[in-house]
Amino acid sequence: MAKDQLQVLNALDVAKTQWYHFTAIIIAGMGFFTDAYDLFCISLVTKLLGRIYYHVPGSAKPGTLPPNVAAAVNGVAFCGTLAGQLFFGWLGDKLGRKKVYGMTLMVMVLCSVASGLSFGDKPKSVMATLCFFRFWLGFGIGGDYPLSATIMSEYANKKTRGAFVSAVFAMQGFGIMAGGIFAIIISSAFEAKFPAPAYKDDADASTVPQADFVWRIILMVGAIPAAMTYYSRSKMPETARYTALVAKDAKQAASDMSRVLQVEIEAEQEKVEQIS
Repeated sequence: MAKDQLQVLNALDVAKTQWYHFTAIIIAGMGFFTDAYDLFCISLVTKLLGRIYYHVPGSAKPGTLPPNVAAAVNGVAFCGTLAGQLFFGWLGDKLGRKKVYGMTLMVMVLCSVASGLSFGDKPKSVMATLCFFRFWLGFGIGGDYPLSATIMSEYANKKTRGAFVSAVFAMQGFGIMAGGIFAIIISSAFEAKFPAPAYKDDADASTVPQADFVWRIILMVGAIPAAMTYYSRSKMPETARYTALVAKDAKQAASDMSRVLQVEIEAEQEKVEQIS
């Protein structure tokens, strides 16, 4: 069976753990890091959104998001994630992992920034804008999930494939933790810069106008790690399994992996053509 396998794929399977493996983990892992940050940071700002946009003058308690609005704000990105997984997973098989990988990243960057913007300053317009862009943010995240895992598994060797894919998925935890840490930092900074009395002491003055920037900054910062990895992703060669088995380009697959693995790999075009 091993004799029938393409030399380029066998070289990947038996390759010793080396620097390019860790590079792939970082690049793919930063996708999961960003995905987790973007998906879960919204839960950190919902109380602030309610306090800013749904405050009822004279109320004994700060404003809160209505249940239907809270459900939409928190859940719309997950709806987009489902659609994105199906669409980009299919597209990745048609166009290649590398091309679609870049597309998902650009969608994530643009929609992270756009999530912090709003058309108008009324509650309905702000929430509608937020939900619209959060859906498309989830759409991009949905594409990043399967592609990051697929690229890592197709780059890894047989011996450590499970560990490498697990390392990529583990970045989700760091993304969630980073969201909480950043929210604490930015909230503390604004509280120090714009002190306000407690709600029970002065309800109207307890929420300063500058608080509107806090949630926007927290959401928009999600674009930074995604943008930082775009160049690295664009320089990653297409996976050999896609190039050889789907695109049927044995020469390109051998060239790409020869450069990555730093070994000479023979292009077996005839064998590739025989694989259905």
